[in-house]
Amino acid sequence: MDDRHIVELYWQRSETAIAETQTKYGKYCHYIAYNILSNDGDAEECVNDTYLKAWESMPPHRPTKLSTFLGKITRHLALNRRETKTAEKRGAGAVSVALDELSECIADNETGDPTDEIALKGALNRFLRALPEETMIVFLQRYWYFASVKEIAQNRGMSESNVKVMLHRARGKLKSFLEKEGIII
Repeated sequence: MDDRHIVELYWQRSETAIAETQTKYGKYCHYIAYNILSNDGDAEECVNDTYLKAWESMPPHRPTKLSTFLGKITRHLALNRRETKTAEKRGAGAVSVALDELSECIADNETGDPTDEIALKGALNRFLRALPEETMIVFLQRYWYFASVKEIAQNRGMSESNVKVMLHRARGKLKSFLEKEGIII
């Protein structure tokens, strides 16, 4: 079933919408949640919460790209769940390592100013569009989907060393790009 039809089912408040979403995007959402949570049970709960959030969001929201909409919800829910579960033990899991890597380029928005977040989002989008396709894919796999270096290397047919070098160079370029954009690091 195509995305437009699935979205229309949500707007009609048809419970079939959730079943169709699960069929088409269940594995995709689970992949995102599992990479963040590293636990099948937690990932499955997160995916179910994604369906609930989608149900609550449509209407009024009508996403143009359902996969992106669901992926964003899943990622947000999984990161929140991970933060809650690790609040007292702040381990160096895969997500922590990936976020630490990015922290040399992007600081926390301590002011909470939404205009800072909007500026950063726009700059990141421009930066990603300017990258060579392979570098962009590797960067997104690592920092959006939180895939491990090993997993990226296997998926892209590269050595782990090449992935690490590519990511290191991309982070350096990102830092320079953000400085030129006047975004405080």
